[in-house]
Amino acid sequence: MNRILIDPAEWAPDRTVVLSDRRAVHIRTVLRAVPGSELRLGLIDGPTGTGIVRSVSDSAVMLECVFESALPPDPPLLDLLLALPRPKVMKRFWPVLASFGVRRVGLINAERVERVYFDSHVLEPGFIRAQLLEGCEQAGGTRLPQVTVHRRFRPFIEDELADWSPGTCRIVAHPGTAARMRDRVSPDPAGVLLAVGPEGGWNAFELGLLESRGFQSVGLAGGALRTDVACIALLALVRDLQA
Repeated sequence: MNRILIDPAEWAPDRTVVLSDRRAVHIRTVLRAVPGSELRLGLIDGPTGTGIVRSVSDSAVMLECVFESALPPDPPLLDLLLALPRPKVMKRFWPVLASFGVRRVGLINAERVERVYFDSHVLEPGFIRAQLLEGCEQAGGTRLPQVTVHRRFRPFIEDELADWSPGTCRIVAHPGTAARMRDRVSPDPAGVLLAVGPEGGWNAFELGLLESRGFQSVGLAGGALRTDVACIALLALVRDLQA
C-alpha cells in the first residue's frame, strides 16, 4: 500500500480521519507509524496529500489530513473494452487495471464468453470498488476506473460505442495479427481505446464489426497467452507509447 486512500465521507470537518479497518492494520504493522509520522494520502477521485499520525491504538489510527489544493494531473487517456474472462481471472485482474490508470473499463460479451460469467460476484459493485482501491493504493493513484457491463456485443458496438469513448485511437488485439502496437499507435497519442477479446480471440463477425468502427488490429509476439497476461502486456505497451 503506497498511498492510504480516504473516502470523502470519512473526512471530518476538523481535517481528521479515524481508521479502524485494514488501513489501520497496515499503518500499525507494516508502516510501523507512531504519532508524528507522515504518510502519503489520497482522497478518492481527488487530490493527494499527507496524513500526520495523531494517535495509534490497537483498534484505530487517527490522522490529520492535509491535501493538495489542486488535483494531480490526469494520466493519458486509456480505455479498455474487455471480453469478460473467467471470474477467477477477473477477480485478480481488477487491481491491475487500476494500477495501470485505466480511465474506463467496459466488460462485454462475445461468442467465446460463457454467459454464466455475468452472474459472478466479481461484477458486484462493492467487490469491484474494493479491488480497484487496492490497485490504486499500490500504484499511488487516487482515481478509480469507471466500470460498465454490456451483456450484448452488437448493440453496444453499433449504438453506444461512439459516445462511450469518442476521439480515441482504437486498437483491437487479435491472435495472429502481424502488426504490432508501435505500428498502430503514434508516440504520445491523445487517447487509446484498447479492445481485448476472450482466449482464442474474437470471431470473424466480432472482429469485422470492430474494424468497421475504426479499430485497427494488433498482435503480440510469441505463443498463445492467457487473457490477463496478454492484456497486461498490451496495456504496458500502450502506456509506454503514451509516456
